Amino acid sequence: MNIGEVAKELGLSIDTLRYYEKMGLIKKVNKVDGKRKYSDKDVKDLKFILCMKSAGLSLNDIKKFLEYYEQGDITLNLRINMLENQREILQREIKEKKETLDYLNYKIDLYEKRKGEKK
Repeated sequence: MNIGEVAKELGLSIDTLRYYEKMGLIKKVNKVDGKRKYSDKDVKDLKFILCMKSAGLSLNDIKKFLEYYEQGDITLNLRINMLENQREILQREIKEKKETLDYLNYKIDLYEKRKGEKK
């Protein structure tokens, strides 16, 4: 896939893809006739990065995680700790969002009842 196709598939800008490569989040992408050609593995790696970003990890933390991954099984505990810590953060955020949603639903129901009483 070329850079435009990958950008479109993943919902990223071309500049973001270039930045991820420059930052070292993904390995240098092979070039054919001077144009980047992304392999299935490159796309898989980018999807992992997006998942970790969505989970709330910074790009620097993702880079650190990937560096640990490259070091092999000796860093398994470090990687597990990073993921467990982020999971705890996400669980707290989900709980807070659920509480907020419950309160909004309560207020909507309350106002809908008031609106119905005035008819």
